[in-house]
Amino acid sequence: MANMPLIVLRDLRSRFNAIPANVQGMIWIALSGLVFSCFMAIVRYVGATLDPIQTGFLRYAFALIFMAPFFLKLRPSDLRGAKLPMHALRGFLHGTGVLLWFYAMSRMPLAEVTAMGFTAPVYTTLLAALFLGEAIRLRRMVAIVIGLFGALVIIRPGFEVVDPGAIAMLLAAPIFACADIVAKKLTVTETGPAVVAYLSVFVTIFTLIPALYIWRAPTIEELALVFVTAGLATLGHLLMTQGFKVAEMSAIQPIKFVQLVWSALIGLAVFGEVPEIFTWIGAAIIVGSISYIAHREAVARRKNAVSDIRP
Repeated sequence: MANMPLIVLRDLRSRFNAIPANVQGMIWIALSGLVFSCFMAIVRYVGATLDPIQTGFLRYAFALIFMAPFFLKLRPSDLRGAKLPMHALRGFLHGTGVLLWFYAMSRMPLAEVTAMGFTAPVYTTLLAALFLGEAIRLRRMVAIVIGLFGALVIIRPGFEVVDPGAIAMLLAAPIFACADIVAKKLTVTETGPAVVAYLSVFVTIFTLIPALYIWRAPTIEELALVFVTAGLATLGHLLMTQGFKVAEMSAIQPIKFVQLVWSALIGLAVFGEVPEIFTWIGAAIIVGSISYIAHREAVARRKNAVSDIRP
């Protein structure tokens, strides 16, 4: 009986490993979206009093504490084989995107910030075709376009007056897409924990300088909340990196839209941000596109399995 939890865990792991790789990737990305939505809610709350640039720096500085066990577990080959220039490039790109993103979160509702970020998968899919040699299947492209249309339905009312936060998100989206492509390249030769750990190091370095210009002593509450965001963000990146590792980049992009649902629900519960009817219509379109692409991936997997056993 004492071994029952371990047996159950092994059985669940075996069942999960039997799932097609692209569907596994979708699950990891969906979980990361939930974690990131909780993270965004805390950043939104802290952003009311603490400058977004300082918040961004502290978030990654605290993340180094969470990543310490991963650094200790790195093999000598992981350190010798680390592609530091690529890690530095990703850190610079991601750090720039984070500062823009934190600024947007301090000015806009969570659902709108998340929706604006959904332009990133379009850039990522195109960059994956150009630099990773991935084939963009028609069904995937259609699902991404439909999901993006759902996001546009949600933010349509806000286009009459362009908020600086919206401009920041429009700039952050392609920057994050470039960082994702670099991350995908790194996961080919390096472990997921290593990729996340080096990201924390280089983003902390790149955000330190602008943070010094606007620095003020944070309160105990602000430090505690930013510390929590560091833990959530680190967990979210680990889940996302695992999704990158097991699945094709263009296959997992549509599942990122599930984060919109999480953000809308958390925004309503925590900040009283009542989503407009356009939010729910757009969310329905997005969930429909995700369901379709997941179904097609499963069908394609079954067809391939049948082909493999034919004489």
